[in-house]
Amino acid sequence: MLSRVANHIYWLGRYLERAENYARFIDVNFNLMQDLPMDLKEQWAPLVAATGDLDLYKKKYEGFERNQVMYFLTFDEDNPNSMLCSVTLARENARIIRENLSKETWEKCNELYYMLREGLEKKIWKKEDPRQFFETVKNQILLLYGLADATVARTEGWHFRQLGQLLERADKTSRILDVKYHILLPSTYEVGSPLDFLHWMALLKSVTGFNTYRRLYGNIDPSGVVEFMLLNKYFPRSIFYCLKEAERCLRCISGNTSDGAITVVEKSIGELRSRLEYAEVDDIIVLGLHEFLDTVQLKINHISDLIDVNYFRAKEENVYKPETQSQSQS
Repeated sequence: MLSRVANHIYWLGRYLERAENYARFIDVNFNLMQDLPMDLKEQWAPLVAATGDLDLYKKKYEGFERNQVMYFLTFDEDNPNSMLCSVTLARENARIIRENLSKETWEKCNELYYMLREGLEKKIWKKEDPRQFFETVKNQILLLYGLADATVARTEGWHFRQLGQLLERADKTSRILDVKYHILLPSTYEVGSPLDFLHWMALLKSVTGFNTYRRLYGNIDPSGVVEFMLLNKYFPRSIFYCLKEAERCLRCISGNTSDGAITVVEKSIGELRSRLEYAEVDDIIVLGLHEFLDTVQLKINHISDLIDVNYFRAKEENVYKPETQSQSQS
């Protein structure tokens, strides 16, 4: 496969996953706001912090009003990671490699783009209850994933798209867990209270893991939620699971059937996966969850850079290069 084509497929996966995560986060946060007591202020600042674009937001806006945050995360074209920008870039990558996609995948990707454009025209962020819009966007992207699962051959292209999707998912799970954990870490007065339960339930719902968590762990407590989102071996949005599957994709791409790593990328992701596989949640919390997650995010960024150097730039320099921040196509 041409490195140019692999590059576009990889970033198609990342941008779609990024938009889907944003849609989920906003929808869950909006639902949480409806359940909070009237005397508590809406918490929209943590949502911006979780996406990693807090500095950019502060340069443009003062305060964290609901409408401002929703516009910034959904439609702001000055934010390279907004849902609209992510879907626009996903569509552009899909257009360039259209012959490598199924007809249905391209059509649904195109529909998604115009759905976001229509939302911008209708000023969805100003509506009293915009949840249906974000639910529809999320379902449209999940439909795209389903079409890919059902119509695409498991060749190199498939593995590159999966690789992009999984790394993006691991990154976003680490960010939402990092920010939310510190904000929601309950005081001694709130442990076990309805408010405490609402916050942790929202965190689990942000990764669509509430029901699965209750079946596996039962009662909701901070250490259990951290273990579930960080170390669980079976939940498809846990950081460990995403890294394990991303490593499998890399091995399929390189044709590695041995027990060890044969590329620097495989070695790097294998080291991170191994560290998580044998970690204990209590030790992580005692030593510092923020520091641990910060290290994980830096290593994921490093793995992404290695993929870019070893698979995309090494063979072909003439690739599509939109102007976006780090962890975007370059």
